[in-house]
Amino acid sequence: MDDNRIDLVRNVPLFSGLDRRDLRDVASTMKERRFAAGHVLATEGQSGVGFFVIEEGEAKVEVGGREVTRLGPGDYFGEIALIADTPRTATVTAETPLVALGLTSWEFRPIVESNATIAWKLLEALAKKFHDAEQRGAVGPQ
Repeated sequence: MDDNRIDLVRNVPLFSGLDRRDLRDVASTMKERRFAAGHVLATEGQSGVGFFVIEEGEAKVEVGGREVTRLGPGDYFGEIALIADTPRTATVTAETPLVALGLTSWEFRPIVESNATIAWKLLEALAKKFHDAEQRGAVGPQ
């Protein structure tokens, strides 16, 4: 396993607390995907099953047709799709040729079920995403 890929996975908050063996397991499960500039990786409102970590290239993220951020190497998206079959919360489009490591929910589930650290990190990441959306007014109080 390439050390650069392990480092890339380690820098995702979801996986940051894992030891090297667990990081290698996650990284080896992820598949390399290549996308051309202009390719839509995720479409707001449509279902998605994948989580991606960008290895090379840049992408833009739009919510409601408005650009909210840009992503580059080390950034990730799709963690909600790892645990829930819900519509995507944003549209992500490759701005340049893009290389990403991808993981599907059915590949991820056994990893989470066998590792409480990953399960907790996933809960934290989702709670933060929900909080951020609430601050933007995208969701109402619960």
